[in-house]
Amino acid sequence: MLQVLVGTYALVWLITGIAPLDRHDWFLENLLVFAVMVVLIGTYRIFPLSDLSYLLITAFLTLHAIGAHYTYSEVPFGFWIQRTFGFARNPFDRIVHFSFGLLMAYPIREVFLRVANARGFWAYYLPLDVTLAFSAVYEIMEMVIATMVAPGTGDAWLGTQGDVWDPQKDMGLAALGALLCMCVTALIRRLRAPRPVLLAGGEA
Repeated sequence: MLQVLVGTYALVWLITGIAPLDRHDWFLENLLVFAVMVVLIGTYRIFPLSDLSYLLITAFLTLHAIGAHYTYSEVPFGFWIQRTFGFARNPFDRIVHFSFGLLMAYPIREVFLRVANARGFWAYYLPLDVTLAFSAVYEIMEMVIATMVAPGTGDAWLGTQGDVWDPQKDMGLAALGALLCMCVTALIRRLRAPRPVLLAGGEA
């Protein structure tokens, strides 16, 4: 499954790498992608994730590739949403941050289940906590890169669109996405859980 998804994402990456709106921003946006792909491919044989986790990760990376091609504040689909719903800004950046929590919390949960044997409350809380931590670290990295590595591409790289609370809102949306993911996961597990069989006397 991973091989198919890597091939699919490689095609998406190549297409979105053709004539991006801002080549410097595109390169910066893909630095973490390179690291993620190295980790996923390098750990595939010794620590393979489920097909669903790989699918969710690929879906998020695809959204990120689209944002990197146009820069997040200039994605055409985001402008369509902005016009349709009367938003004050292009919301694609917000959508991807929400999607980070929604799509990445499940793979993170899978890692906790297998490595830390997390169960019960902790199996749902820890993925939410780590998702928020990753989101905060990413916002800090964005700030460092914008101010030290690429001061000339700060607005395109950060995608704040004039919102001074943009980092906090991005982290909040990532947490909300992770919370929704964990709620859906818990609901599905509850529905799939075997129910006790009632005997003739009404006892389980």
